[in-house]
Amino acid sequence: MRRFPPFLITPALVVVSLLDVWFQVYFDERTGLILALVAALSLTFRNRAPHLVFLATLPSAALTWAIYAPLIALFTLATRTRNRLLLIAGALAFAFCTVLPWPDPRLADMLTTSTVVSAVYGTATALAPVLLGQLILARRDLAERLREIQQARAHEQILTTQSVLATERAQLAREMHDVVSHQVSLIAVRAGALQVSTHDPEVKEAASTIRGLSVRTLNELRHMVGVLRTSGSAATELTPQPTLDELPDLVANSAVDARLELNLPGELELTPPVQRALYRMVQEGLTNVRKHAPGSTAVVEISSAEGEVHASVTNSAPARPVLALPGAHHGLVGLRQRAELLRGRLEAEPLPDHGFRLAMSLPLTT
Repeated sequence: MRRFPPFLITPALVVVSLLDVWFQVYFDERTGLILALVAALSLTFRNRAPHLVFLATLPSAALTWAIYAPLIALFTLATRTRNRLLLIAGALAFAFCTVLPWPDPRLADMLTTSTVVSAVYGTATALAPVLLGQLILARRDLAERLREIQQARAHEQILTTQSVLATERAQLAREMHDVVSHQVSLIAVRAGALQVSTHDPEVKEAASTIRGLSVRTLNELRHMVGVLRTSGSAATELTPQPTLDELPDLVANSAVDARLELNLPGELELTPPVQRALYRMVQEGLTNVRKHAPGSTAVVEISSAEGEVHASVTNSAPARPVLALPGAHHGLVGLRQRAELLRGRLEAEPLPDHGFRLAMSLPLTT
């Protein structure tokens, strides 16, 4: 049937029913012949109105031996409905029509042994297309459920892939901001300072070019980080993986007049995620000092108290005019995400003396 063209199935069934009429009905039986032809031709509408078509075929079963049309109509009805009571009633109606004495239906004639046997045979004959139709309906429902499951699994796989990609994009954006933009902003600040302090025209021009390229690079990084963060989420860390042992080098090479005060007990061992978060916080704080408070002094403090480790970068008011450098505040967003992941908190606040303080507190056990 799958290889048979669907649009030819109904005409083929009509032809089969007409052949059944040809072999089973005598042409001198006008009433029976008309009813049998009506039953066969009504199969044309079996898919549109299966209930009415089945009712239209029952008289043929009652008056003639042409039973193909009623059985086909009953099969079609079984493939369209899940109402078991309706199907059982249809099978019994067909069986009753096959044993109904005609044209003189008398009760005495219906209570004979042969009539009972015929009724059982007719019922079994009617149940065959009902069971076959229900089997096809169940198979169709199962195929639909399997299709839905496959679609759901494919959709779930797409969502999983998108989630993994979004997580990696968020990680990449955070590390790009923390590592790459840190170095580029340092180049821009150094080039700007050199441009202001030198009197050599060639050096001034070179410093101006370096600063322009650095600013352009920062703008491009800002755009890239923004695109990456649009679908990102917090997850595991990517390399590089700095520790607190690298803080002295970070402070010394920050181009900021900064002092490091590391007040941690010697026996205290911080987990790698905590050390990375503190390192990134100090790095971001020093970067912001360079960008927004040139000429100021800064104090970097690391200490522990009451089951928490505290880190802060505090700077004084800027001593020189602030150079206009691009920024999108992604650094503080990334730091806040890191702190929340480790069940800590981040504070960023201006000071009364026009300085600024960036602080992070993390629990010692995460």
